[in-house]
Amino acid sequence: MFWYDHSAGWGWFAMSVGMLLFWALIIALGVLLYRALARPGGNGAPTGPRPTGSAAEHLLAERFARGEIDEEEYRHRLAVLRENTGGSPRKSPAQGDGGA
Repeated sequence: MFWYDHSAGWGWFAMSVGMLLFWALIIALGVLLYRALARPGGNGAPTGPRPTGSAAEHLLAERFARGEIDEEEYRHRLAVLRENTGGSPRKSPAQGDGGA
């Protein structure tokens, strides 16, 4: 009957910490479950429309939107990207075009 006479305070402390951890775990699981089910896709994929074109075109469009390049440079680089997507390597300016 008097087994826990000298350690009753630690038992209450351990029980209190255990209860706090239990409820923190229950709340965390509830939040994670809600976030997983509240997404339209449910798999973490972006929900907006997919960008058309390559990643390079998307990056170029972002640079244009931030104002890092002007419209003329954007159109020129976009044209170069689109004509080189066929697999042919782009000539460097040092190679020239053969005097044409």
